[in-house]
Amino acid sequence: MRKLFPIFAGIALMIMGVVACNLPSSNPSQQNPSTIMTAAALTVQAQIPPTVAFASPVATFTSIPPLPTAIPPTLPPPASPTPICDNAQFISENYPDNTNVAPGANFTKTWTFKNIGVCSWTPSYAIVFSNGDSMSGPAVQALPGNVNPGQTVDISVALTAPSANGTYKGVWKLRNAAGVVFVNQFWAQIKVAATSSGFDFHTRAASASWVGSAGAITFGGPDTDPNGFAMYRNGQRLEDGSTPAKVLEMHPQWVDNGVMTGIYQPYTITAGEHFLAKIGFLAKADGSCGAGDAIFQLSYSATGSPPWTGLGSWTKTCNGSLQNIDVNLNSLAGQNLRFALAVLANGSSGQDWAVWVSPRIEIP
Repeated sequence: MRKLFPIFAGIALMIMGVVACNLPSSNPSQQNPSTIMTAAALTVQAQIPPTVAFASPVATFTSIPPLPTAIPPTLPPPASPTPICDNAQFISENYPDNTNVAPGANFTKTWTFKNIGVCSWTPSYAIVFSNGDSMSGPAVQALPGNVNPGQTVDISVALTAPSANGTYKGVWKLRNAAGVVFVNQFWAQIKVAATSSGFDFHTRAASASWVGSAGAITFGGPDTDPNGFAMYRNGQRLEDGSTPAKVLEMHPQWVDNGVMTGIYQPYTITAGEHFLAKIGFLAKADGSCGAGDAIFQLSYSATGSPPWTGLGSWTKTCNGSLQNIDVNLNSLAGQNLRFALAVLANGSSGQDWAVWVSPRIEIP
């Protein structure tokens, strides 16, 4: 713009000159104003250098090309799984967890497995006890034969249930011919729940054999027999004031250190059974204690004749209370035995009105 300023200034001077030349003179005629402006415009246009150019006010934009589509990388195919030589799939079992098994009972636990490896199992493969309760099972036992891939096999072990009540679990594992374990945990878990038919010495007293110091006696009295007696005293008042429903009196022969014994019919002991009873004396007519002083004994024999094995001996005096008896017979489980109850006068037999209250064998 600064370069054009002299040009416009010159043009202005020229116009003024022209105007001056055409100012009113002695000739009163006037020119048309439009003619003057047109001439000035043409003069100005003629003075603009032809090299001056003006930019277009509207910009022209070139279109943006589309972005290229991303090409996903080519991934390698997944690798094939490495074949496993020794591999097993559990199929089934007998004696599922917590199956009830009788105390001391023999049973066979069987697991069924499928060979899902690529190697054949041979009799050099074995089941091996790992931990827990072995239940008399084998430490190591060979597989019964060849098991090819895809085949199944029954693996069995002979076991024996413990004699005491409870839950027992033995864990085994499978190993190959090289001694490498490939199944490290499968098990046998059982519950030993003893059932008892029980043996009621009170009820069976009438069928027992009774012997006093002087020889055999008949059960049921009378209570005046000088050779001693054995009889029911159900509902009689005892030294503690109670009147139990099942009371068996055994009075020794009426001599110092006299004896009365009852030998019972055979009974097979079940695991978990106990001998239970209370011992004491009948009360006197006025409810007080007499002078009772006796020894109560429990013993057994396999044949009902000597030798007898003692299970307990308790000395009791009449003191106003009964004594509880509890003998665990678990060590005798499975044996068929004859038991004997005995009362011995501890010195004088005077007023030894000795009683067994509810004597029995059962699982507590």
